[in-house]
Amino acid sequence: MLHSQMRANRLVIKLLSSIVMLFALFASANAASAATPAPVDPSKIFTIGGAMTDCGSGIPGVKFHVTGPGLDVISTTDKTGHWAAIAPETTKYVVDRFTVEIDVTTLPKGRKLFIDNTKRSLIFNHVNSSSATFKLAEIKCAGTTGGNGTNAENPGLNALFNGINLGLMLAMAAIGLSLIYGTTGLSNFAHGEMVTVGALTLWTFNKVLMWDLVPSALTAIAIVTAFGWSQDAFIWKPLRKRRIGLTQMMIVSIGLSMVVRYFLQMIYGGNTKVLTQGDTWEVLGVKMPAVNIICSGISILVLIAYTLFLTRTRIGKATRAVSDNAALAASTGIDVEKIIRVVWVVASLLTGISGVFIGLYMQAAWDTGFSIILLVFAAVTLGGLGTSSGAAIGAMIIGLIVELSTLVIPSDLKFAAALAVLIIILLVRPQGVMGRKQRIG
Repeated sequence: MLHSQMRANRLVIKLLSSIVMLFALFASANAASAATPAPVDPSKIFTIGGAMTDCGSGIPGVKFHVTGPGLDVISTTDKTGHWAAIAPETTKYVVDRFTVEIDVTTLPKGRKLFIDNTKRSLIFNHVNSSSATFKLAEIKCAGTTGGNGTNAENPGLNALFNGINLGLMLAMAAIGLSLIYGTTGLSNFAHGEMVTVGALTLWTFNKVLMWDLVPSALTAIAIVTAFGWSQDAFIWKPLRKRRIGLTQMMIVSIGLSMVVRYFLQMIYGGNTKVLTQGDTWEVLGVKMPAVNIICSGISILVLIAYTLFLTRTRIGKATRAVSDNAALAASTGIDVEKIIRVVWVVASLLTGISGVFIGLYMQAAWDTGFSIILLVFAAVTLGGLGTSSGAAIGAMIIGLIVELSTLVIPSDLKFAAALAVLIIILLVRPQGVMGRKQRIG
Protein backbone atom coordinates (compact mmCIF):
# COMPACT_ATOMS: atom_id res chain seq x y z
CA MET A 1 0.00 0.00 0.00
CA LEU A 2 2.80 2.37 0.93
CA HIS A 3 4.68 1.42 -2.21
CA SER A 4 1.71 2.17 -4.45
CA GLN A 5 1.21 5.53 -2.73
CA MET A 6 4.84 6.44 -3.36
CA ARG A 7 4.43 5.57 -7.04
CA ALA A 8 1.37 7.81 -7.25
CA ASN A 9 3.27 10.68 -5.66
CA ARG A 10 6.09 10.28 -8.16
CA LEU A 11 3.58 10.37 -11.04
CA VAL A 12 2.00 13.53 -9.68
CA ILE A 13 5.43 15.17 -9.33
CA LYS A 14 6.34 14.22 -12.92
CA LEU A 15 3.02 15.56 -14.19
CA LEU A 16 3.48 18.84 -12.36
CA SER A 17 7.06 19.12 -13.70
CA SER A 18 5.82 18.54 -17.25
CA ILE A 19 3.17 21.23 -16.86
CA VAL A 20 5.77 23.68 -15.49
CA MET A 21 8.09 22.93 -18.43
CA LEU A 22 5.27 23.46 -20.94
CA PHE A 23 4.45 26.82 -19.37
CA ALA A 24 8.12 27.78 -19.49
CA LEU A 25 8.41 26.84 -23.20
CA PHE A 26 5.21 28.73 -24.00
CA ALA A 27 6.45 31.83 -22.17
CA SER A 28 9.81 31.75 -23.92
CA ALA A 29 8.11 31.36 -27.31
CA ASN A 30 5.93 34.39 -26.62
CA ALA A 31 8.98 36.40 -25.54
CA ALA A 32 10.82 35.44 -28.70
CA SER A 33 7.88 36.38 -30.91
CA ALA A 34 7.57 39.69 -29.11
CA ALA A 35 11.29 40.40 -29.58
CA THR A 36 11.18 39.56 -33.32
CA PRO A 37 9.55 42.39 -35.32
CA ALA A 38 6.85 41.49 -37.79
CA PRO A 39 8.07 41.44 -41.39
CA VAL A 40 7.51 44.70 -43.27
CA ASP A 41 5.06 44.51 -46.15
CA PRO A 42 6.91 45.89 -49.23
CA SER A 43 3.62 47.19 -50.61
CA LYS A 44 3.42 49.59 -47.65
CA ILE A 45 6.88 51.14 -48.11
CA PHE A 46 6.83 54.51 -49.87
CA THR A 47 10.02 56.00 -51.27
CA ILE A 48 10.76 59.61 -52.17
CA GLY A 49 13.94 60.11 -54.14
CA GLY A 50 15.75 61.40 -57.17
CA ALA A 51 19.16 62.04 -58.70
CA MET A 52 21.38 65.07 -59.22
CA THR A 53 23.70 65.00 -62.22
CA ASP A 54 26.02 67.52 -63.80
CA CYS A 55 27.29 66.93 -67.37
CA GLY A 56 26.34 63.27 -67.12
CA SER A 57 28.02 62.61 -63.74
CA GLY A 58 26.37 62.25 -60.36
CA ILE A 59 26.78 65.05 -57.80
CA PRO A 60 27.53 63.72 -54.30
CA GLY A 61 26.81 65.58 -51.08
CA VAL A 62 23.68 67.50 -52.13
CA LYS A 63 21.18 67.61 -49.26
CA PHE A 64 17.40 67.35 -49.46
CA HIS A 65 15.02 68.06 -46.58
CA VAL A 66 11.93 65.84 -46.83
CA THR A 67 8.92 66.61 -44.63
CA GLY A 68 5.39 65.29 -44.43
CA PRO A 69 3.03 63.29 -42.22
CA GLY A 70 5.28 61.26 -39.90
CA LEU A 71 8.43 62.17 -41.82
CA ASP A 72 11.14 64.81 -41.26
CA VAL A 73 14.53 63.69 -42.59
CA ILE A 74 17.53 65.03 -44.49
CA SER A 75 18.80 62.81 -47.31
CA THR A 76 22.17 63.30 -49.01
CA THR A 77 23.12 62.20 -52.52
CA ASP A 78 25.66 59.39 -52.80
CA LYS A 79 28.61 59.26 -55.20
CA THR A 80 26.26 58.44 -58.10
CA GLY A 81 24.08 61.44 -57.33
CA HIS A 82 21.11 59.40 -56.05
CA TRP A 83 19.19 60.10 -52.84
CA ALA A 84 16.12 58.59 -51.19
CA ALA A 85 13.90 58.93 -48.13
CA ILE A 86 11.55 56.25 -46.81
CA ALA A 87 8.10 57.36 -45.69
CA PRO A 88 6.34 55.54 -42.79
CA GLU A 89 5.02 52.13 -43.81
CA THR A 90 1.32 52.77 -43.65
CA THR A 91 -1.21 52.88 -46.45
CA LYS A 92 -2.81 56.09 -45.21
CA TYR A 93 0.00 58.08 -46.79
CA VAL A 94 -1.01 57.22 -50.36
CA VAL A 95 -3.02 60.44 -50.48
CA ASP A 96 -0.86 62.67 -48.26
CA ARG A 97 1.38 65.51 -49.42
CA PHE A 98 5.12 65.63 -48.83
CA THR A 99 7.54 68.51 -49.39
CA VAL A 100 11.12 68.24 -50.68
CA GLU A 101 13.48 71.21 -50.28
CA ILE A 102 16.97 71.28 -51.77
CA ASP A 103 19.82 72.91 -49.89
CA VAL A 104 21.35 75.02 -52.68
CA THR A 105 24.42 75.72 -50.53
CA THR A 106 25.46 72.09 -51.02
CA LEU A 107 25.51 72.36 -54.84
CA PRO A 108 28.90 72.45 -56.58
CA LYS A 109 30.58 75.83 -56.69
CA GLY A 110 29.24 78.03 -59.46
CA ARG A 111 26.18 75.85 -60.14
CA LYS A 112 22.61 76.97 -59.56
CA LEU A 113 19.08 75.79 -60.30
CA PHE A 114 17.54 76.41 -63.72
CA ILE A 115 14.42 77.81 -62.00
CA ASP A 116 14.90 79.48 -58.64
CA ASN A 117 12.41 77.29 -56.78
CA THR A 118 13.94 75.18 -54.03
CA LYS A 119 10.78 73.30 -52.99
CA ARG A 120 8.72 70.56 -54.61
CA SER A 121 5.40 69.10 -53.43
CA LEU A 122 4.66 65.40 -53.92
CA ILE A 123 1.52 63.33 -53.45
CA PHE A 124 1.52 59.53 -53.37
CA ASN A 125 -1.33 58.42 -55.61
CA HIS A 126 -1.56 54.66 -55.00
CA VAL A 127 2.06 54.19 -56.05
CA ASN A 128 5.10 53.18 -54.01
CA SER A 129 7.57 55.78 -55.20
CA SER A 130 7.66 59.40 -56.23
CA SER A 131 10.51 61.54 -57.55
CA ALA A 132 11.36 65.21 -57.03
CA THR A 133 13.04 66.90 -60.00
CA PHE A 134 15.47 69.81 -59.60
CA LYS A 135 17.13 70.89 -62.85
CA LEU A 136 20.45 72.74 -62.90
CA ALA A 137 21.06 75.71 -65.17
CA GLU A 138 22.50 74.51 -68.47
CA ILE A 139 26.20 74.83 -69.22
CA LYS A 140 28.38 73.55 -72.04
CA CYS A 141 29.88 70.22 -71.00
CA ALA A 142 32.99 69.74 -73.10
CA GLY A 143 33.88 66.16 -73.85
CA THR A 144 30.89 64.69 -72.05
CA THR A 145 27.65 63.13 -73.10
CA GLY A 146 24.69 65.44 -73.35
CA GLY A 147 20.96 64.85 -73.74
CA ASN A 148 19.91 61.66 -75.51
CA GLY A 149 23.50 60.43 -75.42
CA THR A 150 24.99 62.83 -77.96
CA ASN A 151 28.38 64.49 -77.76
CA ALA A 152 28.04 68.06 -76.47
CA GLU A 153 31.16 69.23 -78.39
CA ASN A 154 29.10 69.44 -81.63
CA PRO A 155 25.79 71.03 -80.55
CA GLY A 156 24.70 71.88 -84.08
CA LEU A 157 25.14 68.34 -85.42
CA ASN A 158 23.72 66.94 -82.20
CA ALA A 159 20.54 68.95 -82.61
CA LEU A 160 20.30 68.08 -86.31
CA PHE A 161 20.61 64.33 -85.74
CA ASN A 162 18.25 64.43 -82.78
CA GLY A 163 15.75 66.38 -84.87
CA ILE A 164 15.86 63.85 -87.71
CA ASN A 165 15.52 61.00 -85.22
CA LEU A 166 12.59 62.60 -83.41
CA GLY A 167 10.94 63.60 -86.69
CA LEU A 168 11.03 60.03 -88.03
CA MET A 169 9.48 58.69 -84.81
CA LEU A 170 6.79 61.36 -84.80
CA ALA A 171 6.11 60.70 -88.50
CA MET A 172 4.79 57.19 -87.88
CA ALA A 173 2.46 58.35 -85.10
CA ALA A 174 1.37 61.35 -87.20
CA ILE A 175 0.62 59.16 -90.23
CA GLY A 176 -1.50 56.91 -88.03
CA LEU A 177 -3.45 59.90 -86.71
CA SER A 178 -3.79 61.32 -90.22
CA LEU A 179 -5.08 58.01 -91.58
CA ILE A 180 -7.81 57.86 -88.96
CA TYR A 181 -8.77 61.47 -89.51
CA GLY A 182 -8.76 61.11 -93.29
CA THR A 183 -11.11 58.11 -93.35
CA THR A 184 -13.39 58.88 -90.38
CA GLY A 185 -12.97 62.59 -89.67
CA LEU A 186 -12.15 61.77 -86.03
CA SER A 187 -9.54 63.80 -84.17
CA ASN A 188 -8.48 61.02 -81.81
CA PHE A 189 -6.95 62.51 -78.66
CA ALA A 190 -6.43 59.00 -77.29
CA HIS A 191 -3.82 58.45 -80.00
CA GLY A 192 -1.06 59.53 -77.62
CA GLU A 193 -2.01 56.79 -75.18
CA MET A 194 -1.28 54.18 -77.84
CA VAL A 195 2.25 55.60 -77.94
CA THR A 196 2.40 55.26 -74.14
CA VAL A 197 1.16 51.67 -74.23
CA GLY A 198 3.88 50.81 -76.73
CA ALA A 199 6.63 52.33 -74.57
CA LEU A 200 5.44 50.86 -71.26
CA THR A 201 4.74 47.36 -72.59
CA LEU A 202 8.23 47.35 -74.11
CA TRP A 203 9.63 48.18 -70.66
CA THR A 204 7.49 45.46 -69.08
CA PHE A 205 8.72 42.69 -71.35
CA ASN A 206 12.31 43.90 -71.64
CA LYS A 207 13.09 45.07 -68.10
CA VAL A 208 10.60 43.22 -65.90
CA LEU A 209 10.21 39.89 -67.69
CA MET A 210 13.81 40.14 -68.99
CA TRP A 211 12.99 39.31 -72.60
CA ASP A 212 15.40 40.30 -75.34
CA LEU A 213 14.79 43.69 -76.93
CA VAL A 214 13.55 42.48 -80.34
CA PRO A 215 10.83 40.06 -79.10
CA SER A 216 9.85 42.63 -76.47
CA ALA A 217 9.43 45.28 -79.16
CA LEU A 218 7.45 42.98 -81.47
CA THR A 219 5.14 41.96 -78.63
CA ALA A 220 4.60 45.60 -77.61
CA ILE A 221 3.74 46.54 -81.21
CA ALA A 222 1.28 43.64 -81.41
CA ILE A 223 -0.42 44.77 -78.18
CA VAL A 224 -0.80 48.34 -79.45
CA THR A 225 -2.22 47.04 -82.74
CA ALA A 226 -4.76 44.93 -80.84
CA PHE A 227 -5.59 47.93 -78.67
CA GLY A 228 -6.31 50.05 -81.75
CA TRP A 229 -8.44 47.31 -83.34
CA SER A 230 -10.47 46.92 -80.14
CA GLN A 231 -11.02 50.69 -79.95
CA ASP A 232 -12.67 50.71 -83.36
CA ALA A 233 -14.58 47.48 -82.76
CA PHE A 234 -16.07 48.36 -79.37
CA ILE A 235 -16.20 52.16 -79.33
CA TRP A 236 -15.93 53.98 -82.64
CA LYS A 237 -17.87 51.62 -84.93
CA PRO A 238 -20.92 51.53 -82.61
CA LEU A 239 -20.78 55.32 -82.34
CA ARG A 240 -20.59 55.65 -86.13
CA LYS A 241 -23.63 53.37 -86.49
CA ARG A 242 -25.55 55.65 -84.14
CA ARG A 243 -24.48 58.62 -86.30
CA ILE A 244 -22.83 60.39 -83.38
CA GLY A 245 -21.36 63.74 -84.43
CA LEU A 246 -17.61 64.22 -84.82
CA THR A 247 -17.51 66.77 -82.01
CA GLN A 248 -19.11 64.33 -79.57
CA MET A 249 -16.74 61.58 -80.72
CA MET A 250 -13.77 63.87 -80.18
CA ILE A 251 -14.95 64.50 -76.61
CA VAL A 252 -15.25 60.74 -76.12
CA SER A 253 -11.65 60.38 -77.31
CA ILE A 254 -10.53 62.97 -74.74
CA GLY A 255 -12.29 61.01 -72.00
CA LEU A 256 -10.79 57.75 -73.24
CA SER A 257 -7.36 59.37 -73.21
CA MET A 258 -7.76 60.40 -69.55
CA VAL A 259 -9.05 56.97 -68.49
CA VAL A 260 -6.22 55.08 -70.18
CA ARG A 261 -3.55 57.55 -69.02
CA TYR A 262 -4.46 57.44 -65.34
CA PHE A 263 -5.06 53.69 -65.49
CA LEU A 264 -1.47 53.33 -66.69
CA GLN A 265 -0.31 55.59 -63.88
CA MET A 266 -2.05 53.35 -61.33
CA ILE A 267 -0.29 50.29 -62.76
CA TYR A 268 3.18 51.67 -63.51
CA GLY A 269 3.44 54.56 -61.07
CA GLY A 270 4.56 58.09 -61.75
CA ASN A 271 8.29 57.50 -62.13
CA THR A 272 10.14 57.21 -65.44
CA LYS A 273 11.06 53.72 -66.67
CA VAL A 274 14.59 53.59 -68.07
CA LEU A 275 14.92 51.81 -71.41
CA THR A 276 18.29 53.17 -72.60
CA GLN A 277 20.62 50.35 -73.57
CA GLY A 278 23.33 49.34 -76.03
CA ASP A 279 26.58 50.82 -77.27
CA THR A 280 27.39 54.29 -78.55
CA TRP A 281 28.25 54.77 -82.23
CA GLU A 282 29.99 57.72 -83.84
CA VAL A 283 28.42 59.28 -86.95
CA LEU A 284 30.20 62.22 -88.65
CA GLY A 285 32.07 62.90 -85.43
CA VAL A 286 28.95 62.82 -83.25
CA LYS A 287 28.48 60.09 -80.65
CA MET A 288 24.96 58.70 -80.53
CA PRO A 289 23.33 55.66 -78.91
CA ALA A 290 23.37 52.79 -81.38
CA VAL A 291 19.72 52.05 -80.67
CA ASN A 292 18.74 55.55 -81.90
CA ILE A 293 20.57 55.07 -85.18
CA ILE A 294 19.01 51.64 -85.66
CA CYS A 295 15.54 53.01 -84.86
CA SER A 296 16.01 55.78 -87.43
CA GLY A 297 16.98 53.26 -90.10
CA ILE A 298 14.00 51.03 -89.31
CA SER A 299 11.69 54.07 -89.32
CA ILE A 300 12.81 54.94 -92.86
CA LEU A 301 12.16 51.36 -94.03
CA VAL A 302 8.73 51.34 -92.36
CA LEU A 303 7.77 54.62 -94.04
CA ILE A 304 8.90 53.28 -97.45
CA ALA A 305 6.88 50.08 -96.89
CA TYR A 306 3.81 52.11 -95.91
CA THR A 307 4.15 54.27 -99.04
CA LEU A 308 4.29 51.16 -101.22
CA PHE A 309 1.25 49.72 -99.40
CA LEU A 310 -0.74 52.90 -99.99
CA THR A 311 0.19 53.32 -103.67
CA ARG A 312 0.66 49.78 -104.99
CA THR A 313 -1.95 47.58 -103.25
CA ARG A 314 -5.71 47.40 -103.83
CA ILE A 315 -6.45 48.00 -100.15
CA GLY A 316 -4.13 51.01 -100.16
CA LYS A 317 -5.85 52.49 -103.21
CA ALA A 318 -9.25 51.82 -101.62
CA THR A 319 -8.04 53.58 -98.46
CA ARG A 320 -7.11 56.65 -100.48
CA ALA A 321 -10.51 56.56 -102.20
CA VAL A 322 -12.35 56.43 -98.86
CA SER A 323 -10.19 59.24 -97.54
CA ASP A 324 -11.00 61.44 -100.54
CA ASN A 325 -14.75 60.76 -100.63
CA ALA A 326 -16.30 57.96 -98.55
CA ALA A 327 -19.74 58.23 -100.16
CA LEU A 328 -18.36 58.04 -103.68
CA ALA A 329 -16.11 55.13 -102.69
CA ALA A 330 -19.11 53.25 -101.27
CA SER A 331 -21.05 53.82 -104.50
CA THR A 332 -18.28 52.07 -106.45
CA GLY A 333 -18.59 48.94 -104.31
CA ILE A 334 -15.88 49.58 -101.71
CA ASP A 335 -16.77 48.29 -98.24
CA VAL A 336 -16.11 51.48 -96.29
CA GLU A 337 -16.41 49.88 -92.84
CA LYS A 338 -13.92 47.18 -93.80
CA ILE A 339 -11.46 49.80 -95.05
CA ILE A 340 -11.87 51.81 -91.83
CA ARG A 341 -11.08 48.69 -89.81
CA VAL A 342 -7.95 48.11 -91.93
CA VAL A 343 -7.00 51.76 -91.42
CA TRP A 344 -7.27 51.39 -87.64
CA VAL A 345 -5.05 48.30 -87.70
CA VAL A 346 -2.41 49.94 -89.94
CA ALA A 347 -2.53 53.19 -87.97
CA SER A 348 -2.16 51.32 -84.67
CA LEU A 349 0.71 49.28 -86.07
CA LEU A 350 2.57 52.44 -87.08
CA THR A 351 1.79 54.09 -83.74
CA GLY A 352 3.00 51.01 -81.86
CA ILE A 353 6.33 51.18 -83.69
CA SER A 354 6.50 54.88 -82.88
CA GLY A 355 5.74 54.18 -79.21
CA VAL A 356 8.50 51.59 -78.96
CA PHE A 357 11.07 53.90 -80.58
CA ILE A 358 10.01 56.96 -78.58
CA GLY A 359 10.26 54.86 -75.42
CA LEU A 360 13.85 54.02 -76.31
CA TYR A 361 14.60 57.64 -77.26
CA MET A 362 12.80 59.56 -74.47
CA GLN A 363 12.34 56.74 -71.90
CA ALA A 364 8.92 55.41 -70.87
CA ALA A 365 6.45 56.99 -68.47
CA TRP A 366 2.71 57.01 -67.87
CA ASP A 367 2.38 60.33 -69.74
CA THR A 368 4.86 59.78 -72.59
CA GLY A 369 2.19 59.94 -75.29
CA PHE A 370 0.39 62.84 -73.64
CA SER A 371 3.60 64.88 -73.63
CA ILE A 372 3.98 64.58 -77.43
CA ILE A 373 0.37 64.45 -78.63
CA LEU A 374 0.38 68.20 -79.40
CA LEU A 375 3.49 67.68 -81.53
CA VAL A 376 1.71 64.89 -83.42
CA PHE A 377 -1.35 67.08 -84.03
CA ALA A 378 0.96 69.91 -85.05
CA ALA A 379 2.68 67.64 -87.56
CA VAL A 380 -0.63 66.53 -89.07
CA THR A 381 -1.93 70.11 -89.25
CA LEU A 382 1.32 71.51 -90.62
CA GLY A 383 1.57 68.84 -93.32
CA GLY A 384 -2.07 69.10 -94.35
CA LEU A 385 -5.10 67.48 -92.74
CA GLY A 386 -5.80 63.98 -94.03
CA THR A 387 -2.64 63.58 -96.12
CA SER A 388 -0.17 60.91 -95.09
CA SER A 389 2.77 62.39 -96.98
CA GLY A 390 1.98 65.77 -95.45
CA ALA A 391 1.92 64.25 -91.96
CA ALA A 392 5.38 62.75 -92.52
CA ILE A 393 6.80 66.03 -93.84
CA GLY A 394 5.15 67.97 -91.01
CA ALA A 395 6.61 65.57 -88.45
CA MET A 396 10.11 66.03 -89.85
CA ILE A 397 9.72 69.82 -89.71
CA ILE A 398 8.41 69.67 -86.14
CA GLY A 399 11.19 67.30 -85.05
CA LEU A 400 13.90 69.53 -86.49
CA ILE A 401 12.39 72.69 -85.00
CA VAL A 402 12.08 71.08 -81.56
CA GLU A 403 15.72 70.01 -81.39
CA LEU A 404 17.36 72.89 -83.30
CA SER A 405 15.54 75.46 -81.16
CA THR A 406 17.53 74.28 -78.13
CA LEU A 407 20.57 76.01 -79.64
CA VAL A 408 19.04 79.42 -78.93
CA ILE A 409 16.35 78.91 -76.27
CA PRO A 410 16.12 76.80 -73.08
CA SER A 411 15.24 73.17 -73.78
CA ASP A 412 12.11 73.47 -71.62
CA LEU A 413 10.64 75.77 -74.30
CA LYS A 414 11.45 73.64 -77.33
CA PHE A 415 7.89 72.27 -77.73
CA ALA A 416 6.51 75.80 -77.56
CA ALA A 417 8.89 76.82 -80.34
CA ALA A 418 7.48 74.12 -82.61
CA LEU A 419 3.90 75.27 -81.99
CA ALA A 420 4.89 78.90 -82.59
CA VAL A 421 6.40 77.99 -85.98
CA LEU A 422 3.21 76.03 -86.76
CA ILE A 423 1.13 79.16 -86.24
CA ILE A 424 3.44 81.24 -88.44
CA ILE A 425 3.39 78.71 -91.30
CA LEU A 426 -0.41 78.34 -91.18
CA LEU A 427 -0.77 82.12 -91.40
CA VAL A 428 1.13 81.96 -94.68
CA ARG A 429 -0.28 78.65 -95.99
CA PRO A 430 -3.51 77.77 -94.15
CA GLN A 431 -3.98 74.40 -95.90
CA GLY A 432 -0.59 73.15 -94.71
CA VAL A 433 2.46 72.08 -96.66
CA MET A 434 0.79 69.29 -98.65
CA GLY A 435 -2.88 70.08 -98.05
CA ARG A 436 -5.40 71.19 -100.63
CA LYS A 437 -7.46 74.33 -100.22
CA GLN A 438 -10.76 72.48 -100.51
CA ARG A 439 -9.90 70.50 -97.36
CA ILE A 440 -10.13 73.63 -95.21
CA GLY A 441 -13.34 73.94 -93.21
